[in-house]
Order: sequence, then C-alpha cells, then structure tokens
Amino acid sequence: MIKIRRPLVHQVRKDAWVEVDLGNIEHNIYEFEKIIPKETKILAVVKADAYGHGAAMCASTLIASGVDMFGVSSIDEGMQLREAGVEIPILILGTSPDWAFASAIENNLTLAIYNDEHIQACRDLYEQHGLRAQVHVKINTGMNRIGVSGEEAINFISKVKECEFLSLKGVFTHFACAESEEETKHQVERWNKVYDAFSEDKDIIFHCSNTAATIAFNLKFDMVRVGIGLYGLLPDLPEGDYYVPQVKQAMSLKGRVVNLFEVPPGEGVSYSFTYRTDKNTKIATIPIGYADGVLRGLSNKIYGIVNGQKVRQIGNITMDQMMFDVTGVDVKKGDVITLLSEEISVDEWAKILGTISYELTCLLKSRLPRIYTRSKV
Repeated sequence: MIKIRRPLVHQVRKDAWVEVDLGNIEHNIYEFEKIIPKETKILAVVKADAYGHGAAMCASTLIASGVDMFGVSSIDEGMQLREAGVEIPILILGTSPDWAFASAIENNLTLAIYNDEHIQACRDLYEQHGLRAQVHVKINTGMNRIGVSGEEAINFISKVKECEFLSLKGVFTHFACAESEEETKHQVERWNKVYDAFSEDKDIIFHCSNTAATIAFNLKFDMVRVGIGLYGLLPDLPEGDYYVPQVKQAMSLKGRVVNLFEVPPGEGVSYSFTYRTDKNTKIATIPIGYADGVLRGLSNKIYGIVNGQKVRQIGNITMDQMMFDVTGVDVKKGDVITLLSEEISVDEWAKILGTISYELTCLLKSRLPRIYTRSKV
C-alpha cells in the first residue's frame, strides 16, 4: 500500500501558476518500461524538487507506476520525502557533509561515499551511537566531478565490504557525454573493470545509465536512473537505431490577463523600449516575470496561446510581469495565456537561450504555485 502524505496546499493569491500533469508522468514511465528489462530496477531522479515539478506531490504517481528507488541531491531533499511519507529507498546522489551523516542514517537514507573520510565518519557514528550506514560507492570513470577513481575503485569497494558498520547496497558512476557513443565508451571500459570484479555479488546494485544512456545504450545492469525523461523532456541523444520513448511534457505554465489596454503606433513597451509598436496595438499583461524563472533573455522571442491563438510576447520581461501583443484576438481580462504546454515545449525556450531544458524547469520558482492534474493514460 502506498502511504504518501502530500504537503499542505497553502492558499495562493496569484494569477499565475505551473500545472503538472501526473498522467503524463505515468505515461512517460510506461514508455521507458518498454526499453528497460523487467528485472532491472528503476531509480527515479527527483532532485531539485523533481526538476521543478514538485517531488513530494509526484512521489505517489512515480511509486504507483513502478519505480523502485528515488534519487536526490542532498540529505535535506531526502528528509523532505520521508516527511511526506515516502518509504521506498532513497539514494543521495551527491556528496553529503560527514557532520550530517547521522541525519541520513536516522532517516533511512542511503549515502554516496567515495573516500576514506566518509568511511571514518561512518565508523565514528557506529562506535558512538550504533548507527549503521547504508551506502552506494560512487566511482569517477571520467566525469571528473566526484567519486573514487576507477583505478582505486576495486580496492575501495573491497574495503567497504569488510566494514561491519557499513551496509554496501550499490555501486554507481555517471556518464559525462551520454549523447556521444565514442566518449561514453571510455567510461564504460573503466566501469566494466570494476563491475567484473564484483559481478558475482548479487547483493550489490550496479547502475550507470542516466536518461540518455538508458535510451541509447544497452547498459542496463541492475538499475537505471531516469531523470528528465520522466517529466517529458529528453536530453541530447547519439545517432543510432533504437526506440526513443514517446514522452509527453508534464509541465505547463499559465497566467491570467490582469490588464488589457491599447496604445498607438510608435509607443515603447517595457524597460528600455526594446519593442516599439508599429500600429494600434492591444497589449495584455500577465503577472509572470524573471523572478518567477522566465529569464529576460527570452524577451521579444517567445509566444503564448490564448483562446486557441498564438500571441507574441513584447518588450523586456520584467521582474514580476510581461506583456503580449493581442491585437485582433478575442481576449478579455481574466483569460489565460499559456506559455508552456505540450504544444510549447521547454526545449523551444532552451534553444533560444542556448541552454538545456533541465535548467529552465528548475528555475520556475516557488512563487508560482503548483497545480496538479491527471490526464488519461
């Protein structure tokens, strides 16, 4: 039985919001299950509040859809899920400060460790308080961010296995360039040397594939880690003959028209007058700005949809508001302008800004309330 305590929903008095379609998330998991062997576990990456979608609110859908574990970036993120009633295993993918290890162990969170200082911190907690840590060993096979080096990994894992105060649950690495088969091959070679040394130990979960590698490479091992793909956005993928999950974007962004007025030709709009009208122009204002996560670099480059019609955003996006040219459109105050949806992909914004969709969904701030819907799967 799933026992998830959803966080209290506070009354929000704002005519702008993010909608998250839980049905689309469920659909996306089913799409990934088409390419993941039945015996392979799925870790759902829900760090950064599920890439801005709301980890606690998405948790029950993810669990009901068959994920086996959650991945977070910090102890705090893991504790928030425990406080929401999540009971399945939670792996902290990033580096945790050793002074906070006790909080992780007391909340049944699995730590990523990769150096002797981590081992010593766990030893101290066991000797002083009887706390036994569950751990996954992180290996640096070429990402060069965190992890024990591939050359030292076998000795380090052997040392961890001998520690009675540690419960070794898994071993993992992370690919830096999963969009490139050639670059990934070098990391896989280092990874396989470690895997071959311990593959007979069935108590260890080996996992290396992120969203891109799960789709493009036959490297499933015991578990895959699917992140951005769960939310209906895909990373860059290498060329190849493989099935690409037909995902649906779960996130929409909407705002109500709070002001509607008309200006003559030659008028400037917003700060610095980066846009000037060339005709009688009807302008609609919505209460969404860069403080909500819609970056100024998108100014004059995006559009919205209102009453089924595309409308152009005009003028610099300000801290709390932005304007649209709604000339000739049947629109009134209170009507909803949709900025992101299945029709308007986050990827479109990412291309304009020269960045990735992950960054943009994470930027949509808590000033924007989350509303959860469920389409049919």
